[in-house]
Amino acid sequence: LSNVRDSILQACERYGREGFRVLGLAYKDITGDPLINRDDETGMIFLGFILLYDPPKADVKITLDNLENAGVHLKIISGDNEHTVRHTAELIGLPASKVLTGKQLQNIGDDALPTLASQTNLFAEVEPHQKERIIRALSAKGSVVGYLGDGINDAPALKAADVGISVDSGVDVAKEAADIVLLDKDLDVLLQGIMEGRRTFMNTLKYIFITTSANFGNMFSLAGVSLFIPYLPMLPKQVLLLNFLSDVPALFIASDKVDEEALQQPKKWNIRLIRQFMFVFGAQSSVFDFITFGALLLIFKVQESVFQTAWFVESVITEVLILLVIRTTRRAWRSRPSPWLLWAGALVVGLTLLLPYLPFASLLGFVPLPPGLLAGMAGIAVAYALLSEYVKGRFFRVARI
Repeated sequence: LSNVRDSILQACERYGREGFRVLGLAYKDITGDPLINRDDETGMIFLGFILLYDPPKADVKITLDNLENAGVHLKIISGDNEHTVRHTAELIGLPASKVLTGKQLQNIGDDALPTLASQTNLFAEVEPHQKERIIRALSAKGSVVGYLGDGINDAPALKAADVGISVDSGVDVAKEAADIVLLDKDLDVLLQGIMEGRRTFMNTLKYIFITTSANFGNMFSLAGVSLFIPYLPMLPKQVLLLNFLSDVPALFIASDKVDEEALQQPKKWNIRLIRQFMFVFGAQSSVFDFITFGALLLIFKVQESVFQTAWFVESVITEVLILLVIRTTRRAWRSRPSPWLLWAGALVVGLTLLLPYLPFASLLGFVPLPPGLLAGMAGIAVAYALLSEYVKGRFFRVARI
């Protein structure tokens, strides 16, 4: 009997190594006993195995490689036996040298588990509460954890994960516990979602960089120049129009292209970086504003209306230029913006240059600008863009996004 038992276990292990989920089938005659309990599961006659095989998709290895290249590390957490999990891992290209089983997890304390879980790719024969424990251990190690599951046993882990992901064909309990339900049971959809999320994050960061630095610089310039001139440096209605025009191209940042290297690794919010960016580029903007003020007052010796018009024109143009410069960490000419962003910027610059010469310009407090003054403003704007490109390169070499 011992030899028979050993041969059955060996066969079970062999099938597991081949990737099968193995169910043992046995029977026992309990006629006349209306109640069946655990004690009845003895002295049964073994009939054989039921083998279940769910091979991974042919292209899953490519998708997993792409996920790994994108900084997403995959782990398998399964209730299947160790041999089945190891076989599946080998098929999809995951390192299968180390497997942590549910039985081993019982002897691992909460203090040691985070480090051990982060170093292990395969977990086998785990119970539902152990899946949840693994997820919480990975989170405690500082990882942002997503969990993909479609069964009842996955519900606790789906709830514990930062992002719980199920599929439309999963059980209702799993779908209710998940944050995201995939309509297509394909990991490539998940990869596309991650990339789209990173694009959204980077474009949001661009908008924050641009608006915070511009607002900080304008506020400082307005307050500073008001100490030296007896009139408003820009009329309230001109300030409102400036904000409106500069926001038009900024709206199209949402559709802007993102450099490939910015999508390769996950990103986190860094308030300190945003604050540093605001101070550096806001201060630089104010420096050039004061250069503009000096040129207008000391070189061109302009009066109130010309001063306000010239600073308005210079402010709009420089905000469009700085948007094109700091939308990328590359050199600006090596990263192509989206057509919508480019056309919106060109339209705003063209309209700004035209505004002082339109029939209703006086209603907004604008007056025509002499060609020499326009050329001077253009020179300052170009110098501002070139210096911004240099400062950007130095800034992002020191502070990485």
